[in-house]
Amino acid sequence: MTGTGWLGTHLAELSDALAEVEGQSSTVETWGRRLAEQLVAGGRLLAAGNGGSAAEAQHLTAELVGRFVAERRPYSAIALCAETSSLTAIVNDYGADEMFARQVEAHGRAEDVLMLLSTSGRSPNVLRAAERGRELGMQVWALTGPGPNPLADACDDAICVPAASTAAVQAAHLVLVHALCAAVDDHLGRRDIPVQVVVPDERPHVVVVGDTVLDRDVDGRIERLCPDAPAPVLDVTATHDSPGGAGLAALLCAAEGARVTLVTPVARDADGRALVNALRPDVEVVALGHEGPTRRKVRARSDGRSLVRVDDGGPGTPTEVPEVAVRTVLATADAVLVSDYGAGVTRDARLRSLLTEAAGRCPVVWDPHPRGGPPVPGATLVTPNLAEAQQASGAVADESAPDALAQALRADWDARAVAVTAGDRGAFLATTGDEPLFVPAVPARGGDTCGAGDRFAATAAVSLARGSLVSAAVGAAVADASAWVAGGGAEAFRIRRRTPEHDTTDVAADVPPDEDVAALAARLRLGGRTLVATGGCFDIVHAGHVATLQAARRLGDALVVVMNSDDSVRRLKGAGRPVVGAADRARVLGALDCVDAVVVFDEDDPREVLTALRPDVWAKGGDYGGRPLPETDVVRSGGGRVVLLPYLDGRSTSSLIERTGRARTHQPEEVA
Repeated sequence: MTGTGWLGTHLAELSDALAEVEGQSSTVETWGRRLAEQLVAGGRLLAAGNGGSAAEAQHLTAELVGRFVAERRPYSAIALCAETSSLTAIVNDYGADEMFARQVEAHGRAEDVLMLLSTSGRSPNVLRAAERGRELGMQVWALTGPGPNPLADACDDAICVPAASTAAVQAAHLVLVHALCAAVDDHLGRRDIPVQVVVPDERPHVVVVGDTVLDRDVDGRIERLCPDAPAPVLDVTATHDSPGGAGLAALLCAAEGARVTLVTPVARDADGRALVNALRPDVEVVALGHEGPTRRKVRARSDGRSLVRVDDGGPGTPTEVPEVAVRTVLATADAVLVSDYGAGVTRDARLRSLLTEAAGRCPVVWDPHPRGGPPVPGATLVTPNLAEAQQASGAVADESAPDALAQALRADWDARAVAVTAGDRGAFLATTGDEPLFVPAVPARGGDTCGAGDRFAATAAVSLARGSLVSAAVGAAVADASAWVAGGGAEAFRIRRRTPEHDTTDVAADVPPDEDVAALAARLRLGGRTLVATGGCFDIVHAGHVATLQAARRLGDALVVVMNSDDSVRRLKGAGRPVVGAADRARVLGALDCVDAVVVFDEDDPREVLTALRPDVWAKGGDYGGRPLPETDVVRSGGGRVVLLPYLDGRSTSSLIERTGRARTHQPEEVA
């Protein structure tokens, strides 16, 4: 850009600024899509700024209420800086810092977007508006000058214009306003969109209150050692961030079909914004103040195995608590889940008072932590694991039985029920009256227990929100926690959220025919484990089957049984077979310690399922020796090998059925 005098200087600065802004096109596109979705769904845009930024805020809202280029219906947008009567009254009564924030509190809703413009990124009234918007769960964006700056840190997302002068920043902001309007129109299809018919949301509303952390997995390869120390060098291949702590619990409730609001401290830093963005659109967030930077758990991993975990950030203690907003959201809850991760939420007197009120109105599930506060009186269900229960009661390890601990803690905490979870044994539930109830679990061998407590508590909370009895809610929670562990735990859940097209659905013993078999295989191979598969009808499981399965499991690290469906057995064995249905057969096989998963297939042979499973070893009973196996080529083409196993002579399902029939024939009739 050439020129002389002030105009030349301004044009040169603007040219440089626009060159930088061009790299923000993906952010403008994302904002345009999100804003269009919110407007069509009945949301609105609030905008504010000072001076020239106030003019640009009004420019933006005018383009939405009016039109940008093409004809379309008007959308709701309010420029807070143009509300002169409200502004002067607020400044007079509450001070200049509240001039936008109070309007945000009056007009803003969780489904709205707040756009803030500031060339410096430091105006106190704009910063206060950003804080209030995030407290309400709004999506808060900013157009600012050079970063980093306080406003960019206080918002969910921001575009910082690195221009040398205020004039160049404002000129670049105008370009961005026009680009955003164009992106909105593009997503609206440049045509009138009918007003959305709002259907009442019949999903149960679960409010999760707790401490959120950022889980960061740093994956890589180790092929060398440090030259200056006997330490491995991790060559990073990927970094993945996910919500942890109460954030994970909230996502699990949402995955169960609940409408979820998360009340949690959120730090005003890049990681805090990343956490909120990762939770949306599944979870609405009511942000509390957060002491210190975002709490993080960073795992360095190679071949799926953790080498070291580094915890930093925090302490995460709640600072500002918008009591009106929290009380309002708790008043609409069908159930509340308190997910304590020891950062201070459950020790905050303001939140404890609000949770005590909630416990008198709706079910409250309390997942405790040794460093947290005790459950509030009247909690519906408290869910400590065995170690937490022992610590809370002061018992020495193995001194008290889990059922006795549950009874003692229920009285100590003045809770309606306490469920002490005992790993793969299940849970021991104590309520106000009868003897404790033991809910056994299906053991999950070789799984990942990370996040099992969150899975248990989330299922219990959603079940209670839907009106279940406490005993039924605990039964569902035990089953879901077992499936969670078997399905790969928190790691598998994170992979599912990153790549939904490769859903690694939790695997129970009775895996349906449409299970994603390839994902199952990937999960069982985590950490470089060897995958073994064997198959059959298993109509009546007998000692010969058990011997074959035990031998097959010794060939590797995980065993999958591929089992013929009822229709497949009927075609192979004839009328009257199977004697036992597929669901019951799968459950019996899944209960064996040597079996990690069962897959049911409907074809006459397992070639199709083996193509997806790609086992390292395909094991068959020795009675198949000498006969061609149709699946051999499939297994070998996938890099696997076929191994024949010995069998117990004289044991077969057919002979058992035959002998049982003869015994019935010779049995004398019962005399009436």
